[in-house]
Amino acid sequence: MEWMEKLLSLSFQVRDFMWGNWMVALLVITGIVLTVVTRMIQIRRLGNALKLVFLGARGKDYSKEDEGDISPFAALMTALAATVGNGNIAGVATAIATGGPGAPVWMWISGFFGMATKYAEGFLGVKFRKVAEDGTMAGGPMYYIRYGLKEGRFSKFLAALFAVCGAFAALFGTGNMAQSNSMALAFKSQFGVPPLLSGAILTIMVGLVVIGGIKRIGAVAERLVPTMIAFYFLGAITVILVNVAHILEAFEIIFASAFTGKALGGALIGTSVQKAISLGVSRGVLSNESGLGSAAIAQSASKSSDPAKNGLIAMTGTFIDTIVVNTMTTLTIVLSGMWMLTPAVGVDLNGANVNLQNLSPQVVDFASQVGYNLQNGGLSSTALTSAAFNTVLPFGIGGTIIAIASFLFGYTTLIGWAYYGEQCLEYIAGVKIKKPYRLIYISLLFIGANLQGQYLDIVWNVGDTANALMAFPNLIGLLFLAGVVAKITSDSFSGGKRIY
Repeated sequence: MEWMEKLLSLSFQVRDFMWGNWMVALLVITGIVLTVVTRMIQIRRLGNALKLVFLGARGKDYSKEDEGDISPFAALMTALAATVGNGNIAGVATAIATGGPGAPVWMWISGFFGMATKYAEGFLGVKFRKVAEDGTMAGGPMYYIRYGLKEGRFSKFLAALFAVCGAFAALFGTGNMAQSNSMALAFKSQFGVPPLLSGAILTIMVGLVVIGGIKRIGAVAERLVPTMIAFYFLGAITVILVNVAHILEAFEIIFASAFTGKALGGALIGTSVQKAISLGVSRGVLSNESGLGSAAIAQSASKSSDPAKNGLIAMTGTFIDTIVVNTMTTLTIVLSGMWMLTPAVGVDLNGANVNLQNLSPQVVDFASQVGYNLQNGGLSSTALTSAAFNTVLPFGIGGTIIAIASFLFGYTTLIGWAYYGEQCLEYIAGVKIKKPYRLIYISLLFIGANLQGQYLDIVWNVGDTANALMAFPNLIGLLFLAGVVAKITSDSFSGGKRIY
């Protein structure tokens, strides 16, 4: 249909504009500003922040007298539930496949500054939250934009824009329909499960949690999220340990590609440094959500009276997502040698790239087994990560681990984003919207699992665009409120104070 093709083309154009260089620059600049005004909080207080997380895992991170719905640890796990998703598996692999093995370096750099951004989001989420009509906490960027900035049309417009786009992304975009579709496709390709069946099962599983609201979401997240991260970590660390003798060579490849566009031994990577930067930063932000404002919504529900404490806890989310999980994915792909079978390389395996072959000889065997041909485009996305796991884990176990991890990551993303969308709509329409929203969310999840072709592409593009439209008002709000964050942060840590 001609109109569908035009709509698809338009969706690509709008998405590409919204996630263009200007948005990447705004995200990085905001992170740099917040890093400066907090005097590198992500370095100075990372130890404190991680200690708070470990205390939270033992239920010792809050007082029963503190106002809120869930513990700070449960709030962090809810945010991580939505953050640690298939972007950590497919997104990182895609960045390497199209931007070269150096793209993750720019993920790490954006993640470093993103930790300061996430600190500010968690801080402001608690600072400006409100108590809703039903007694639950209501907070997030829409509240700190409206009530943190001077009252007026501008702040109300930005707050409403965030809320509308947040609800849209949760219902129709990457938080729901696109996520359920990816999971259904993974189970169809790996286990032969029809999307109708996997979609129905997924709908029931998500529905049982979402209907219970934030307390049930938090309870599930604080148990499931650490388990799923540990499961993926064990699979990845197995690949890394088998190839540990080449760890220094792997980092040489990664950093050489990031800053020169060349790999170890001078082999030219078929992509530019500029492309590596663009893909690394944009994929990093989509993975860790620093700047989107979503984590502020989760932190607003936590039992806490100290914004700085919640800011510290919030910033560990970016650390875990980008510095830990994304690094595991990167190292498995580079150490296994599978990155050489991607479109970004564009070199003959039997050519001059001798040093790279020595890094991982099994990659040559794998290439011959699958009949690899550079003309066919090479490996990318989840297939690239699965191939990396399969170089070490026999009988296709690696692919099974990735399929299960994708399901768990996707499932937790669905329950986390369900709460985000609910809070955004509550800001617009009040608490009465909660129950109808939950039913609509669950219904759209099932529809998303069964989407195909151009309809699916449009959903992904619209979701990406909605995420960008969330980020824009949030980043403006963060820049205007940077002074508030700086002052209270300074007071909280003056005289060597520690918040634990």
